[in-house]
Amino acid sequence: MIVLGIDPGTASTGFGVIESAGSRLCAHTAGVIETHPGVPLERRLAEIHACVGNLLEEYRPVAVAIEELYFGANARTAFAVGQARGVVLLAAGQRGVPSRSYTPQQVKDAVCGHGRAGKDQVGRMVARLLGLSGPPTPDHAADALAVAICDLNRAPLEAALLGAPA
Repeated sequence: MIVLGIDPGTASTGFGVIESAGSRLCAHTAGVIETHPGVPLERRLAEIHACVGNLLEEYRPVAVAIEELYFGANARTAFAVGQARGVVLLAAGQRGVPSRSYTPQQVKDAVCGHGRAGKDQVGRMVARLLGLSGPPTPDHAADALAVAICDLNRAPLEAALLGAPA
């Protein structure tokens, strides 16, 4: 089963593609879709949409796992992240790929065992779970891989509870 994990943002959208074969996880790719602040927002969002669409076409995941919004002190940032989330969900919806959302605490809990883990700890655990030589960089790529790991750990249980296939 292949899952595309997404850590959304307007300036930097992290992505990670992970395949699960039994209890073994294998990372296919990870990185960041970077857009430039001087470019109009609609073009930045179009770029994110196109890049996610390309990832969906190339890797054919069974699902997109996307991190939910974190409403910190900056509402403006939250709105921008929401717009990036929207174009990712649109790309998935256009291709009929189901999407599942996870809070940052759910992701940290799934990867590190508790929802208050720091970025360094998340990166180290992602590396360990995927058999990588070191934490993935940049942080947005590590976070996207963590979201995919979260989904691969949670989706089978949720499907079993709902009586549906994962």
